Amino acid sequence: MKLTHGAHLAYCTNVHRGRDWPETLQSLATHVLAVRRRVCPDRPFAIGLRLSDAASRELAVPETLRQFRNWLLENQCYVFTINGFPFGNFHGTRVKEQVSQPDWSHPARLEYTVRLFDILSELLPEGLEGSVSTVPVSFKQFNLTSDQLQLARRQLWACVEHLDGIRTRQGVGLHLGLEPEPFGTVENTDEFLELFHQMRNEHRGDDRLQRHLGINYDTCHFALQYEAPDSSLSRLLESGVRVSKLHLSNALRVRPTPEVLKALVAFEDGVYFHQVIERRGDGTLMRYPDLDLALLAARNGQVGATSEWRVHFHIPLHAPEGAQWGTTADHLRGTMAFLGRHPRLCQHLEMETYTWEVLPAGWRDHSVEEMLAKEYRWTLEQLDSHGFRPMEAAIPAGK
Repeated sequence: MKLTHGAHLAYCTNVHRGRDWPETLQSLATHVLAVRRRVCPDRPFAIGLRLSDAASRELAVPETLRQFRNWLLENQCYVFTINGFPFGNFHGTRVKEQVSQPDWSHPARLEYTVRLFDILSELLPEGLEGSVSTVPVSFKQFNLTSDQLQLARRQLWACVEHLDGIRTRQGVGLHLGLEPEPFGTVENTDEFLELFHQMRNEHRGDDRLQRHLGINYDTCHFALQYEAPDSSLSRLLESGVRVSKLHLSNALRVRPTPEVLKALVAFEDGVYFHQVIERRGDGTLMRYPDLDLALLAARNGQVGATSEWRVHFHIPLHAPEGAQWGTTADHLRGTMAFLGRHPRLCQHLEMETYTWEVLPAGWRDHSVEEMLAKEYRWTLEQLDSHGFRPMEAAIPAGK
């Protein structure tokens, strides 16, 4: 939905299944329209689209794309952003490290991302810019060589050039957002800025980098790094980085007591990575690639008694804190407060709680549509307190 200050809010449809285009469209018709009826039945509804590689190939067929544009128009929906992080299937099978494959050192990642932008350029309402979020270059444990990293930067630059070509030919503004996450090649502010400055040095005086390549700032991921939003976002702005999109997300924050460790077993699953970053009493950080490895370290007595754990498990934005569970919602609220002080920081806001199918039973006592509606209500209340409110103006649903 359109908000004041030119912002737009959606939820990411990666919470729904979408192996191919028919399944994706079925999810949109079944779930997204049900959420729209609950949230804003009388105004155009923004969709944060997620397309697998297979779905993007099918949707890119001109007649299929025309039919989808008509579907958007008929249902008063519009698309301003696409999640281009997961390349393949994102539900019901092992995702974990495969979510980064192919990475930016492989031609398939560039081809897929360019295709997403080509689709988005045809779906965007007049006057809106479009964004696609993507993997943070690769996954650290893939151990890319310096030559592979150089190739990844060249392919990112090729994407920048493609986006500038669309801008020149069609007058459409598009930007790619690298999404730092734990154990990504780029996982925090320091590492993102290192990459950004390296690419800027490789393309001195070329403003296309800052126009078309930026960061997808995921509040869960940066909270896991124990970063403060004011500090991180200020450094990005001071360095001239474009904040392409804000992912509004929430994670678990706990003390690894025996009771909590026992309860955390329910959050283990074979689908997604749930990286854990432990901060010990002396401030040092210990990093575990997955929750099971952190639990094993705890069972072996390797976890500090005064430690704090932050677990990469996206929980509902409105999840209450309790005796056992804390959340990283303070980072989320701090990000929205920073946005209120800098209303032009970013115009693309996307709620991203994709873990519905693997949430422990006690955390999903409502339908996915009702859970998403609750996230909207919570988010809109928080944004309202910082001067961001829904707008009544109609938005055309694409070209």
